[in-house]
Amino acid sequence: MTTLTVKRIVCLANSRKNAGRCIAGKEISGDAKSGQWIRPVSNRENEAVSESERFYADGTDPEILDLIEVPLLSPKPKAYQQENWLLNPSRQWRKVGRLGWDNLTQLADPDAPLWTNGFHSRGGENDQVPVDLTAAHDSSLRLVRVDDLTVTVSEPSRPSANYPTLRGRFSHCNETYCFRITDPASESGSVDLPYREYPVGERYLTVSLGEPFEGNAHKLIAAIIRP
Repeated sequence: MTTLTVKRIVCLANSRKNAGRCIAGKEISGDAKSGQWIRPVSNRENEAVSESERFYADGTDPEILDLIEVPLLSPKPKAYQQENWLLNPSRQWRKVGRLGWDNLTQLADPDAPLWTNGFHSRGGENDQVPVDLTAAHDSSLRLVRVDDLTVTVSEPSRPSANYPTLRGRFSHCNETYCFRITDPASESGSVDLPYREYPVGERYLTVSLGEPFEGNAHKLIAAIIRP
């Protein structure tokens, strides 16, 4: 018999994934202290979360820093994505509050390299990990503070894409990174911008080690959190 579990998390990512979203956050206890990462996933092959599975009772979408009560069925870890939990599609999510920019200091993860470095995609830097090296990692989500984010807006990756291609370049732990951005708010805000680099400065970033694709797991910026 499956037991329903309700986890209270602070939403730190609501990023694009195939035709749905990848939602992730940190569990929050009664004293507002943060705990483990949790990524609710569906039971479909791509595990993306649909609108009906994530929307609140009023039909709105979870926003970054929302406090959410998420009905879950059981842990569903795989490989390095140990944070995955199977969501309960028959129960609605409930917003119970919000946190602010000032709370991010205690939510941020300890400074450390962002998984294995030294492997680059075309246009990226330290942005992918060969699949045979992912066994060294048992997590796929980090919240990091950066001082020097620069966002590059360039033409869409394919003619049918709704948004330009976005990449974020930043420094962390004496390494330079340049990741694809899958944050829908950033994508929609870039539609009318000229193709060029934009200095952004201080931000918190939710970064994710995505599922393997063509022999590599790609590192992504799943959310850009501004003051």
